[in-house]
Amino acid sequence: MHEVIVTGYGVFTMFGFGVRALRAGVFSGEPAFAKVSRFDPSRYRAQYAAQHPDGSLSQVAVLRRCVEEALSRAGQDGADAPVLLGTNGDHAANIDFWAAHAKGGRSGSVGLAYSLPGLLPEVIGEEFRLGRPRMAFVNACVAATNAIAYGAHLISIGKARTVICGGVNLVNEDDFAKFDSGQALTPEPLVRPFSAGRKGLLHGDGAAVLVLESKEHARRRNAVSYGSVLGWGLTADAHHPVQPHPQGRGLAAAARTALERAGIPAEDIGYVNAHGTGTLRNDVAESRALRQVFGERASTVPVSSTKSTTGHMLEASGAVEAVITLLALGEGLLPPTAGFLEADPECPVDCIPHTARPAKVSRALSLNAAFGGANAALVLGAPQRL
Repeated sequence: MHEVIVTGYGVFTMFGFGVRALRAGVFSGEPAFAKVSRFDPSRYRAQYAAQHPDGSLSQVAVLRRCVEEALSRAGQDGADAPVLLGTNGDHAANIDFWAAHAKGGRSGSVGLAYSLPGLLPEVIGEEFRLGRPRMAFVNACVAATNAIAYGAHLISIGKARTVICGGVNLVNEDDFAKFDSGQALTPEPLVRPFSAGRKGLLHGDGAAVLVLESKEHARRRNAVSYGSVLGWGLTADAHHPVQPHPQGRGLAAAARTALERAGIPAEDIGYVNAHGTGTLRNDVAESRALRQVFGERASTVPVSSTKSTTGHMLEASGAVEAVITLLALGEGLLPPTAGFLEADPECPVDCIPHTARPAKVSRALSLNAAFGGANAALVLGAPQRL
């Protein structure tokens, strides 16, 4: 089996493009939420999101910038590398089409092609002359994590030397309306993961692309390591169409699988980047999952939800949070959970409230969960000398 090294990444959030903007925003503990301006939110219960001020950005444009940054950081062109992206397609053309239809008019159908998730990896693959397969992962909030796990698997079994993987999501009215109708969005301009008084999640713009390589390939070309993907676990508990299993069984199973694949005990994990949506059910279920994985140590291992600053980036969440976790490992600084009010007895975790915490950590766990009972976990390692 081949070791999987991260040799580059590019990232985008409401804070802007690039690692410097991400670091300045997420690790400051300052939330990025503001009243939605990309569409009129007046008809909805919720009004806020973490959206980038440039409303003209498209998923393709955002991905292009992230791929450019990732390949530049990796010092290679990605030739022959598979392209694996978490995405649900670009909703903008869909909305324009139906808005025109409702007014009795017609809208061009060319843009509708970008609503097909599979088109995005194909367009990026062609533009950067990357390899195949070119795959879209569409399983909601675990999509990008699945893309990274599948890419790591291809490298580990020798099917690829380099993989380009990640995910993208831009705040859009289609998703916003669905989450609002289910009362999953908070009416506040803050998300409060693991806190008493939390009222729900908020959406956020996000994208990240990682360059994964086998250790041998990275070493031969004198690449720099930004960390490693040590293990991954994917499960489906199928408990409910939208609610997590109340005991977090599927998420715990994904974490245990990732640790087993990495060949390390839970005691070696020094930080957890939690799914941490700030909803009543998710945070309790995730806290119980952590208890199953860490036992008594679950209340002391540092756990934070960076969705408290970036918002929930849906299909892109796992990729952006993987980059955040790699930064935490590389810089010895754990990102905080913003918006915290007071401890919830049902969520007895050390959630690093408000302020980033210096800590030298060599291995971390990044967790994501999705509707339908899908769960995903990554075990990430600190940068190493190749």
